[in-house]
Amino acid sequence: MAQAVGKYPVGRQVFEEIRKGGFLYADKTRYVYDLTHLGGKYVFLSRPRRFGKTLLVSTMEAYFQGRRDLFEGLAIEGLEGEWREHPVLRFDFSRFKDVTLSALIAKFDMLFSSLEEKWGVSEEGLSPGARLETLVRMAAEKTGESPVVLVDEYDAPLLGVMHDPERLQEFREVMREFYSPLKALEPQLRFVFLTGITKFSQLSIFSELNNMQNVSMEPSFAGICGITAEELERDLAPDVALLAERMGMSEPECRAALKAKYDGYRFCEGSPDIYNPYSLVNALQYGRIGSYWFESGTPSSLVRMLKTSGFDLSDLEGVEARAVTFDAPTEGMATPVPFMYQAGYLTIKSYDADYDAYTLGIPNEEVREGLYNALLPAYAPMGDVERDAFAVGFARAVREDDLERALGLLRSFLAAVPYDLAPKDEKAFQSLLFVAFKVAGARVSSEVRTSSGRVDLVLESARTVYVMELKYGGTAEEALAQIDSKGYAIPWEAGGKRVVKAGVSFDPERRTIDEGWIVREG
Repeated sequence: MAQAVGKYPVGRQVFEEIRKGGFLYADKTRYVYDLTHLGGKYVFLSRPRRFGKTLLVSTMEAYFQGRRDLFEGLAIEGLEGEWREHPVLRFDFSRFKDVTLSALIAKFDMLFSSLEEKWGVSEEGLSPGARLETLVRMAAEKTGESPVVLVDEYDAPLLGVMHDPERLQEFREVMREFYSPLKALEPQLRFVFLTGITKFSQLSIFSELNNMQNVSMEPSFAGICGITAEELERDLAPDVALLAERMGMSEPECRAALKAKYDGYRFCEGSPDIYNPYSLVNALQYGRIGSYWFESGTPSSLVRMLKTSGFDLSDLEGVEARAVTFDAPTEGMATPVPFMYQAGYLTIKSYDADYDAYTLGIPNEEVREGLYNALLPAYAPMGDVERDAFAVGFARAVREDDLERALGLLRSFLAAVPYDLAPKDEKAFQSLLFVAFKVAGARVSSEVRTSSGRVDLVLESARTVYVMELKYGGTAEEALAQIDSKGYAIPWEAGGKRVVKAGVSFDPERRTIDEGWIVREG
């Protein structure tokens, strides 16, 4: 029987604990050395949640504390010669999520009180910025070394109020005041590192730090978080073999399943494929390739954003954009794309250097399945049992090439949706069908361009292509006539698959599909 390399650090984010406890560690210390020797003192990195940012900060903390014993056998051991001990001021804002303004200020007070006690400072009653300045000066004075400031989840206090402009402004004022002394303290500081999920406008909270280096899309740091394919092969081959054995699969089958489920993240042009570390480690720990990352956090704000913004859901499978569009501040964004990219729901699929344009898409099966399953309740709110029963039956009908049965199930399902939450227009109706087909695991595209117009939905199975036109308040006959008059089905007629046309109408009075849909071959 295959043997695992070591213990898996599920839920562990403290570098010292991982190293001393003999837990599995993918060596990222060369990145740590390079990042801390860029030349500049202020560095920012954005990565999705549960992607190893906190462990990276903890690794930096140990490095700057001169803990050479923790780095034996790692890449940085042969790069660093001095191992000087710097005072480290670490701020973890992950506990500052979803709080009121008064609670935010109270949490700041508790955090500073702990640090001030450590450094023998008593500055209660002063602002966060003034207390930070005093701490930096005192740490430098007491040690004779330049302090390091590490900020983990810098954006956590702001994410919960991102859609409330008034509260967002109040929270930004507090955060801006906290960061305000860092520029003036530059001569005394060795290094400042901030990490988080999203990118907020520099002017909004870092107005003084005009020389901060954003390495989020730098090719040399593409693999700083997550597990690369090379690291998986180098460090985890026995663990993958053990997982394959536990799941009754061959090793190649297991690698392919892991790649499809968790791989696919890219953070710049030329980036290696990167696996979601949280899901990968959990899969190895529990012997099951499940949806660990998605289940660990419900993207309710994202679902709300996608539904209210009018975003074309088919763009989730491929949207072109320039870096200034998606690697951009999330406040005041015109589309959900920046947030979706930075939060890990979209990633870079390809890059066209001629036009400096990126194609973004969903990274892997875990995100695809989780996202569409999270979207379905937004378009068809009802009980979990009823929704699950529909999803299973609908998926079976789609996979068995029975569109008539699938539409019948959808008609009954929609009739149970509360009146005030039923689709209000053709776009909402189209989005609902698109999400339902995606939940069923079908290959479906919306607003498909042809030489004579756009097809509402195109559904492909192993044997059949369904060309679907939808009418809200119209008739199925009108929908089918439009398919014929505009020749929507022609592009698929020479493809070798059976081509079926489907005209479907939504009755706004009955709030469901009209039972007179038409499904016709040829």
